[in-house]
Amino acid sequence: MAAGLFGASLLSVDDHLELVVMGADGTLDLSDGSAVDRDDSGIEIAWATQDLFEAGAPVRPFFGLVRRLDTLRWFQSQGAGFDEPVFRELIRRDIAFTTSHANSVSISEYVLRAVLDHFEQPARWVEAQSERRWVRHNFTEIFGSTWLIVGLGSIGIEVATRAQAFGAHVIGVRRHPSGDEPVAEMVTPGDMGEAIGRADVVVLSAPAGASTHHLVDRAFLGAMKETAIIVSVGRGSVIDETALVEALDAGSIAAAVLDVFETEPLPDDHPLWGHPRVTVTPHNSAGGRSGYARAAEYFKENLSRYRSGAPLLHLVTEADLDD
Repeated sequence: MAAGLFGASLLSVDDHLELVVMGADGTLDLSDGSAVDRDDSGIEIAWATQDLFEAGAPVRPFFGLVRRLDTLRWFQSQGAGFDEPVFRELIRRDIAFTTSHANSVSISEYVLRAVLDHFEQPARWVEAQSERRWVRHNFTEIFGSTWLIVGLGSIGIEVATRAQAFGAHVIGVRRHPSGDEPVAEMVTPGDMGEAIGRADVVVLSAPAGASTHHLVDRAFLGAMKETAIIVSVGRGSVIDETALVEALDAGSIAAAVLDVFETEPLPDDHPLWGHPRVTVTPHNSAGGRSGYARAAEYFKENLSRYRSGAPLLHLVTEADLDD
């Protein structure tokens, strides 16, 4: 889909480019409709467009081809993460690997919506309206609340910017602070213990890796306020789900809004599905319609840089891989 919508824009970078599109059945075609031999395509650049992960898309044939290409020089990912094994394989093959921050906007808006829903409880107004009852209720404001954002990459920064615009006090957590993060306070993971207990909202936007696996464990959850809410939009492995269910059952935290899980899709018998303190969404926080256009602009900018020999934006190297 992306090539069809944005092909003309990409060709404006260099009209000598040949755009190869993979169909839903895994076949390859040039933009003029002529077929391309999968075993002799000569493809130098691969762009994983966002629609690749929609129902019916050829995700397996695409990555199968990418892994076999000996002509591949640059791979543009559709997202900000690079923890998938195939991504790490490409990076270790010394193929230029770049990420996209196109989804950070929609994910950050998802987080704000999740917190507002929890704070304002709009379902109570909907219920009253359905019963034609004029019933008011007071609600919590984001203004004056304290947020702990664990993982201050592109997503965390967008969340922090929006939360601060609402008047929240934002504490960022990052392994290597740069000093210019848009937050009121900045701590490293090893120093965030005291901050956990101050947070009204904990946002998890950290990548998967050895250092973040089950970062939110019984000790972390036990340090949280009973009135605090967790919103998880990074990777499911950051939370020990067994410990989370225990904390929710005990009422030691107020609620959790979860868009990512250790196993996806979430198994039918998982206790998180029916838990009264949990909102489950199907890894859909990146579903903003404008994300396709933003992703195309990211790719177009990097394509221009690639063709001119300039440094690529959001380049991930082997040194960036979590140990």
